[in-house]
Amino acid sequence: MKAELTALPGVILITPKVFGDERGFFFESWNERAFEEAGIRARFVQDNHSRSARGVLRGLHYQLGQPQGKLVRVIAGEVFDVVLDIRRSSPAFGRWTSFRLSAASRQMLWVPAGFAHGFLVTSEFAEVLYKATDFYAPAEERTIAWNDPQLAIDWPVDGEPTLSAKDARGTRFADAEVYP
Repeated sequence: MKAELTALPGVILITPKVFGDERGFFFESWNERAFEEAGIRARFVQDNHSRSARGVLRGLHYQLGQPQGKLVRVIAGEVFDVVLDIRRSSPAFGRWTSFRLSAASRQMLWVPAGFAHGFLVTSEFAEVLYKATDFYAPAEERTIAWNDPQLAIDWPVDGEPTLSAKDARGTRFADAEVYP
């Protein structure tokens, strides 16, 4: 696999080695030894799977008291994936970066604890799988507004995306509870 450092410290884009022929393909989506060699030391406790239609935006989510690291990949369709550094002590605090993740590329994204994460579906639909390093804790979950003008995230959407009620009530970044 190829592990690429990104503009945000700790966030890593992974391109797996894919073995394919006329029968199909095979690749390792998780290999503890290989990921540790790439700087990702994680113990996963939960796998999540979502399916969303074009124009659905999920995020920007994080858990405050039970932070989660996430290994994200798309198994159908394509998403515009965004990661926001919300670690006040980080030199990258308040900066975001984005990636186009798709089933075709098979790339994965490591989002360590300390970041908010979200994605916009850019294909007809998308299915996203992510492994999490801590359990879902609804009381600890927070959402930063996807359209906060301070962040100026360049989401590739015409008009308004489809949001959950929770995401529509997202907090402005300036008012958000963040990590130390």
